[in-house]
Amino acid sequence: MTAYPKTAALMARGAEFLGSEHAILCGAMSWVSERNLVSAISNAGGFGVIACGAMTPALLDAEITATRTLTDKPFGVNLITMHPMLFDLIAVTAKHKVSHVVLAGGIPPKGSIEAIKAYGAKVLVFAPTIALAKKLFRSGADALVIEGSEAGGHIGPVSTGVLAQEFLPALAEEHIVFVAGGIGRGEAMAGYLEMGAAGVQLGTRFAAASESIAHANFKKAFFRANARDAIASVQVDPRLPVIPVRALKNKGTEEFTAKQIEVARALDAGDLDMGAAQLEIEHFWAGALRRAVVDGDVERGSIMAGQSVGLVTEELPVATIIANLLSECEVARAKRLELA
Repeated sequence: MTAYPKTAALMARGAEFLGSEHAILCGAMSWVSERNLVSAISNAGGFGVIACGAMTPALLDAEITATRTLTDKPFGVNLITMHPMLFDLIAVTAKHKVSHVVLAGGIPPKGSIEAIKAYGAKVLVFAPTIALAKKLFRSGADALVIEGSEAGGHIGPVSTGVLAQEFLPALAEEHIVFVAGGIGRGEAMAGYLEMGAAGVQLGTRFAAASESIAHANFKKAFFRANARDAIASVQVDPRLPVIPVRALKNKGTEEFTAKQIEVARALDAGDLDMGAAQLEIEHFWAGALRRAVVDGDVERGSIMAGQSVGLVTEELPVATIIANLLSECEVARAKRLELA
């Protein structure tokens, strides 16, 4: 019998869908969500997700193989829809029979959902509007992640609380919907589960876990930070559509402003087209994030973090983080049932 019966009841649909003990997904974080963290989360009863990011098919192949040596539990792979080798990456997930693929970063291109489902995997998608979510479900998507602006990394403009109120009553009864963005404690988790969410996704909470390979400097920056330190990047030129990124404020955030000006000028001069300009922005983020996570350069690197970073005060094992979340959720749920 589970130690968290009330929480388990609320998470039953999500856990069954994921094939995990608990419906707690780890958000895919480039350079962070790799074999060590992914396997630790899955082994602790959650659901780890490999961040493919800018990986080549060969690198993804090696990462999935290595993760399988560390866990026999289910885990997923997150693929970026704008990746130029998306269908080759899908072929790698098919080769390994990865059970769940998350398509992130934009509307899935034609044929991508079908290619994943063709080998029997489940497809998770993101959508900023209910209309698009319904369209993606009609196209074969199996689950939806709604992610609010409190999240770290690339974000949309609407808060998690508002998205939950909009999406869950409309979709959660018929579909599997996970809620993400700003979740740092079990009480918040309980609230979204009670509203109909099948489960939750957390990133920031796990980025500083003991099993995370992130540099010690990166983790220390999390422990020092409070919610207001995690700021969204500013779009300098309205002609250059840039998805905002939430990260801890440092010299790197200032350098991104300068980078946008440089790319906008190249666009004006005709040296870049819009697609190449956006790719250059993405390459900036990939490099800046690597400097912070891998090299420990927290001055000029990008310390991507959600606003829940203020709740991350110490390095804890993944199993402890998950147990704490479940315990807090269980207590909150029990109190609400008592009051009912």
